[in-house]
Amino acid sequence: MRSEYDFSRSRKNPYARQLKRQITIRLDSASVDYFKQLASEMGMPYQNLINLYLRDCVQNRRRPELTWPAASGS
Repeated sequence: MRSEYDFSRSRKNPYARQLKRQITIRLDSASVDYFKQLASEMGMPYQNLINLYLRDCVQNRRRPELTWPAASGS
């Protein structure tokens, strides 16, 4: 290794804004198993697949459609 390096002509990382942030998220086992199976078929890590899916949701402004079972009136 050199004793000194010249960074005068260096530039900022153009992808720095796209860096990922580590978080903790709780997912049910069925969801994780689904993405692990799908990722295995595609030959990629399941975390990357989940990130790609969520990014697609953001880009297409998808919102979940939630329906709750009607309460039984007794």
